[in-house]
Amino acid sequence: MIRSNFFLLLVAVLCALATVHANHQARRLFTELEREQGRMQALEDEWGRLQLEQSTYATHSRIEKMAREKLGMKPPQPGRTFVIDP
Repeated sequence: MIRSNFFLLLVAVLCALATVHANHQARRLFTELEREQGRMQALEDEWGRLQLEQSTYATHSRIEKMAREKLGMKPPQPGRTFVIDP
């Protein structure tokens, strides 16, 4: 009888330790999940800023202004333009 009680007590202690371990691991994984979700949100915010910056740099007026000022480009004269019919 004492042997079976000791065995049952041992099984109960092992089950309790397994439950504590499982809860600890679940909390640790949940904390890690929240941290990664925050990182994902920060990356999405940065992606949105980069897209806005790219669209700003790619505007026609900005490209034309830079071509005129930095590269010294200007539109071709009407006499130097050729139209090719297919």
